[in-house]
Amino acid sequence: MAAPSESLQQKLREWTYELGGPGTRERLEKLTAPRNEFGVDPYGFDVDFATAAVAPFAWLYRKYFRVTLHGIERVPADGRVLLIANHSGQLPFDAAMIEVALLLEMDPPRIARALVERWVPTLPFVSPFFARIGQVVGTPENCRRLLAADEALLVFPEGVRGLNKLFSERYKLRSFSSGFMRLALEANAPIVPIGVVGAEEQAPALVDLKPLARMLGIPALPITPYLLPLPLPVHYHIYFGEPLRFTGSPDADDAELERQAGEVQAAVQGLVNQGLAERPGVFL
Repeated sequence: MAAPSESLQQKLREWTYELGGPGTRERLEKLTAPRNEFGVDPYGFDVDFATAAVAPFAWLYRKYFRVTLHGIERVPADGRVLLIANHSGQLPFDAAMIEVALLLEMDPPRIARALVERWVPTLPFVSPFFARIGQVVGTPENCRRLLAADEALLVFPEGVRGLNKLFSERYKLRSFSSGFMRLALEANAPIVPIGVVGAEEQAPALVDLKPLARMLGIPALPITPYLLPLPLPVHYHIYFGEPLRFTGSPDADDAELERQAGEVQAAVQGLVNQGLAERPGVFL
């Protein structure tokens, strides 16, 4: 008899297949990743665990946020790529929805390795869970190794500055850091800009209690009208732009890298603006 944890994982996998729709089982069962003696890849990723763990996020994707995709066929089916998106919503459901989209809607499915902040591994329980579903701390070395292995990296150059924007600042992108551009040039990797519309309204923050956040050792403490950062059932629209390729030296001066990063930011902002113009409403 299977252990209870294995039985639960199997039930969750079945839920993932159901939510994904016809053909999902066959596509996801083809996913593979290198495994060490502990059954995971060098970063802790476990394909079987991830297929089960994605089930609640697949439910959010299909039933709660009712995600609508635009242009996902622009994401390369294989090979190294940087997926660059705007960030918002207090909690990173935008990252989860992009990752679920690549799993459930692409054929073959792709695993997107979202880069997490360096302080995330200090959180109990969260860090091992993130590792087993493919998330990695965004150190330059981790990024170089993953791109060399032809992985897809999901990067939010606004960082927590974007995630914790106030409602009055919604859809106004923070300046992009240029680290991702250096990586793209080093690895000769295309960049796919992504505009996420909907997440800015999922948990509208009125104020950010920065002094208390510093006392708690966290980057921000935004307060919503209902006090908690729980998401409202907004309708997500995710826009994938045409892949961008840049040339130049990864050792170029900061001004040149910032200029190129600004071009990517402009592409992302353009997709966001398109989504805002086309959507019928926040919850529609």
